[in-house]
Amino acid sequence: MKAVRGVGILVRHELRLMVSLVLWLARRTHGVGGGTAFGYARGHGAVMFGFAFVCVVETVVMSVLLLDWPTVHAVVLFLDVYTVVIVVALHAANVVRPHVLDPDSGTLRIRRAIHVDLRVPLERIVSVRRELRMSHERADGELNVEVGSQTTVTLELTEPVTHVTFFGRLREVRIVRFHADEPDALVRALAAGRWAAQA
Repeated sequence: MKAVRGVGILVRHELRLMVSLVLWLARRTHGVGGGTAFGYARGHGAVMFGFAFVCVVETVVMSVLLLDWPTVHAVVLFLDVYTVVIVVALHAANVVRPHVLDPDSGTLRIRRAIHVDLRVPLERIVSVRRELRMSHERADGELNVEVGSQTTVTLELTEPVTHVTFFGRLREVRIVRFHADEPDALVRALAAGRWAAQA
């Protein structure tokens, strides 16, 4: 049963990546609505495209090396091309699924590609600050949503929110650290949003 559930999660993961790729090509975003989007993928794009370039080079080299084995060549070519598509789709998911601050609904939506999607009620935020961290240790009650191994904004909450992990496990967190391309603007907007939510 766990194996079937795991396969279902992976299939859903691939489908959501492909949807993100389509949205990226169409220059659209996901789940922003009437809120304000704050990106987090700016500094990570070069790394992702560098990795995609390495995969393309490997695809060409393997195609040449396996010309005399057509069946193996076809299988490896498919896998290599699919890997390149997945890498680009991961970058696309980071771009089209930004953080979203929506004072009207009273929430901050913290995301990382399709792997993290946490909704934080603004009324639960007791403290928000810009804080650059390059290393993170796992701790109970804390969630680190890193991009390129760094976070730039730290939230402290009055009471926990529930984070659902990739495989569906539930974690209660009261401190959330995440990365934003423009952390100062996000911190200012959050401060204003908290004031509006409490008014």
